[in-house]
Parts: sequence; C-alpha cells; structure tokens
Amino acid sequence: MSELAHPPDAETDYERVQRSPEFQALRRRFRAFVFPMTGLFLVWYLLYVLLAAYATDFMSTRVWGNITVGLLFGLGQFVSTFVITMLYARWANTHQDPIADELRQRIEGRDL
Repeated sequence: MSELAHPPDAETDYERVQRSPEFQALRRRFRAFVFPMTGLFLVWYLLYVLLAAYATDFMSTRVWGNITVGLLFGLGQFVSTFVITMLYARWANTHQDPIADELRQRIEGRDL
C-alpha cells in the first residue's frame, strides 16, 4: 500500500469542510448571485450578437454623427462587464469574504 494513500473510511479535511453546513451555505449564496448574473449577461451578449447578425438596419441606425446603435450596444458590452465585476466585488466583500475568512480560520484551527 502506498504511503500517500489513506484508509478508505478516513475523511480528509477537504471532505469534512465540504460537508459542513457553513461551507454549503457559502456555496449556495455564491451560486445564488453568480448564476443569475451570468445568465443575465449571456442574454445581453446574445441579444447583441443576434441584433448584429439579423437586424443590421437597426444596428446601423445613426444616433448622433457617426455613432450608431450597434456601436452603443458594443460599448455597452464593455460597460456591463465592468459593472458586473464591480457588483460582484462589492457583494463578495460584504457577503462572502467575512464568512469564508471565519470558516478558513476555523479550518486552520481544526475547530470544524
């Protein structure tokens, strides 16, 4: 038997933490934020791509000078990416990180 192998019934620290209610709540909260935000962004991105492919007259409509609807939608993709990133960072700093830090300290102290 290899020295690196552990008995089949021995639970690793990772497995113990993964089963903990605190970790499960942390993961659930993460998914509740990230999945809807990802879905929203993908819909917004696909709308842009579909409009660019099939609504060329609409996308080439001039809004002001040489600025078209398509250009505004394209720039909106960049803006929305930065906004989502800032929202996530703020959300994680207030809702996830304190709980994750507390869980990490408990794990490192073997208090779980």
